[in-house]
Amino acid sequence: MTDNPTTGNGDSASRAAVASYVATLSADLAAMARKQGLETLGYLLEMARLEAESANRANSGPSGRI
Repeated sequence: MTDNPTTGNGDSASRAAVASYVATLSADLAAMARKQGLETLGYLLEMARLEAESANRANSGPSGRI
């Protein structure tokens, strides 16, 4: 599992690190939920992953800001 990123001053690098961490963690949790037959929970965690990835892409834009 990925280490918890420092969220210190809220700059775009920290935002990107948190978004990446959330995406990774939610993907792992979604897989665990689905493996146990918790389909709705797996779906919701997958939506959280997609949102985190979207936020991470926005942070990686030309200016590095949303």
